[in-house]
Amino acid sequence: MDSIFEKTLRYDFYGDLLTDRQKEIYEDVVFNDMSLSEAAEQYGISRQGVSDMIRRSDKAMAEYEEKLHCIRQYKAVQLELDRLRKAVNGTDLSEQKKEMILSIADAIGNSMRDSDGI
Repeated sequence: MDSIFEKTLRYDFYGDLLTDRQKEIYEDVVFNDMSLSEAAEQYGISRQGVSDMIRRSDKAMAEYEEKLHCIRQYKAVQLELDRLRKAVNGTDLSEQKKEMILSIADAIGNSMRDSDGI
């Protein structure tokens, strides 16, 4: 089973590709800890229907990642930015140059999060 972190990351990248109804139910059950029974009552569908919708939504988002690799690329860039930060801190560059490079690395990381809704 996927961790809540993995589900959250996939939802951050691909949640907008779900229907509005799928998003509402997914958010309520997965992120807001609503039980399947509570969601079924609220949305007027069976408990099994809620369960199936969550499963299908997870599967759809996993398939998007298999095809698009957005999360994999995001993680790779974050890893490289972390390596850059460590390398810069381990050099004898002036503090001004270190700050400039680290500022650029932070800007890249922030722009990735902002553009992907993360």
